[in-house]
Amino acid sequence: LAFAGYDLERVKDMFRAWEFRSLVDRVPTIYSARLEDSDDTKRATDDVDRAGTGGTDEGRAWLPLTEISIDDFSSQLLGNSTVVAILPDVEGHYRTGQLRGYVLASADAAFYLRIAQDAGQDAAGEKARDEGVKAFRLLLKSEHIQKVIFDCKAMMVQAMVNRFADRAVDVLDATSSFDALLATYLIHTSEGEPGLYDVLTRALPEQSIPDAIRDLGKLTSGHSEVLSQCAQLLLHAYQGMREELEEKNLTALLRDIELPLSYVLADMEVHGVQVNPDRLREIGGELAQGIERLTQEIYEMAGTTFNINSTKQLGEILFDKMGLAPIKKTKTGYSTSADVLEKLAPQSEIVSSILQYRQLTKLQSTYIEGLLRVIDVKTLRVHTSFHQAKTATGRLSSDEPNLQNIPIRMEEGRRLRQAFVPSNPGWKMLSADYSQVELRILAHLSQDEAMVEAFLADMDIHTRTAADVFEVAPEDVTSLMRRQAKAVNFGIVYGISDYGLSQNLNISRVQAGAFIENYFKKFPGIKSYMDESIAKAKERGYAETALGRRRYLPQIHSRNFNERSFAERTAMNTPIQGTAADIIKMAMVTLANELDALSLKSRMLLQVHDELIFEFPLEEAEKLQGLVRDAMEHAVSLSVPLKVDMHVGDTWYEAK
Repeated sequence: LAFAGYDLERVKDMFRAWEFRSLVDRVPTIYSARLEDSDDTKRATDDVDRAGTGGTDEGRAWLPLTEISIDDFSSQLLGNSTVVAILPDVEGHYRTGQLRGYVLASADAAFYLRIAQDAGQDAAGEKARDEGVKAFRLLLKSEHIQKVIFDCKAMMVQAMVNRFADRAVDVLDATSSFDALLATYLIHTSEGEPGLYDVLTRALPEQSIPDAIRDLGKLTSGHSEVLSQCAQLLLHAYQGMREELEEKNLTALLRDIELPLSYVLADMEVHGVQVNPDRLREIGGELAQGIERLTQEIYEMAGTTFNINSTKQLGEILFDKMGLAPIKKTKTGYSTSADVLEKLAPQSEIVSSILQYRQLTKLQSTYIEGLLRVIDVKTLRVHTSFHQAKTATGRLSSDEPNLQNIPIRMEEGRRLRQAFVPSNPGWKMLSADYSQVELRILAHLSQDEAMVEAFLADMDIHTRTAADVFEVAPEDVTSLMRRQAKAVNFGIVYGISDYGLSQNLNISRVQAGAFIENYFKKFPGIKSYMDESIAKAKERGYAETALGRRRYLPQIHSRNFNERSFAERTAMNTPIQGTAADIIKMAMVTLANELDALSLKSRMLLQVHDELIFEFPLEEAEKLQGLVRDAMEHAVSLSVPLKVDMHVGDTWYEAK
């Protein structure tokens, strides 16, 4: 949108990318420009403006907040309103914290719906609460009242853990709910997970946000009056967010993928994953023995005892005492970072032992001790929190605990999955993993004849690549050739340079450059795709996935070589990695709907990158595997087939 002589979107994106926060606040917002120029928008927000939420904070007349208890709640309190903003008041984490109540704001009224802490302690209280909850759910489930919500997933999880409903679908009607968190994320994908404050400031003029809200930063809970102001502002921002989604062709992405997925994730979070704490402790004991053995080996090789976890002492041992050549220095001394030690490992056995020591101590502290801390003592389950709005690529992430980053390159890390088991005796676990999904997407997007042909013939793509690049028959491809071809195939997806490839394969930069050059000769369609991706990003200012997810790249025009190169690599990778993220999300939504429609007991437990994990009773094994394969392999139609590898076992480890 051009305004006052410049492109508002690109200017604000550039300022945010460079963290010029004060300048961002001085640029007129896209929404405020629309308010000045659009009669349609003025009419659409008349009801909200009547409530006093337009203009600046000075002189604003906020709607008075009326407090009611849930047993007194009635949908009639909102009169004839058709749009209502709803915010929960939660002390602490949205799943484990205490739900105090809800703030509801329409154009005509604002209410604080208090959830009594002692509700349900007697029969009368339980009945009143149930009736109040039922009335509140009528509002949430109404198809005729548009609900504007910050983070629908969190609200559904809160409702389920507070006994409002057993399933996410019973909490909130999807067709009449608008998730401001997800909408803001789709519009500003590269700016991280937005809090409520971020949602408001990105949609409304900075000067319209009261100091009380501004001072709270990323608001999660607060005084009811402040929440009421937030709800009224959220209502005011709603129309502008809808219009921006439409302008950027993101409405379908929110409606058909992200919002339905929030229901799936809410159910997964509440159900959790069963963990065997005894097995975790056993693995922890084995790790402790390994750590002690490595500690003694390191001391013997160093000829002295020292604090292996101290960067300063470790640097003195390696570089002063043992005479290894320093690779990098910091302000406080020698660098002993992982990349430095990996380069030094071939020179000294002690370095390899230190790297292994670090891996084992991280497994012990982060995963053994970390998981034991978060296991529910009653159910023996862990309940990770899935984040839809955190990554610039569109991929999901998880935390508390992070189950997506369990190290699996070493056997000690893989064995952690032995502690993840089905919830019921006699059940099994199923792992369904996309095979080389990013390379298949690359083949589809680039339409490179050789790569498309290889996938259509169900050939091993790395063997085919090695055969073409080294000009040998497929049966003559050695394991070294295949490994090098694999490094290039996956490196190309991330825009690898000759330097990066030389580091990965431990070859010279000249050799790596020649390898990449020959690769592009054999796969010219991929080179054309990469060039076109960069050209499109420079023209548009963003890259996008096959389903229209955008990632803005303000540094694509930077004069700084490193910044521009990173943006160019991102332009090449975003359509691939982002499309892979969209595909597995679509499969998850389809699978959840089908499992529900068939009333199966099988459950989806986890999503880890390109992998889905399920638990199921034996009698549903064949049905579940058929559903999973069909949903994942037909999530989208590509010019090459999607392929899924599936395995079954008594634990996640065995299934994987």
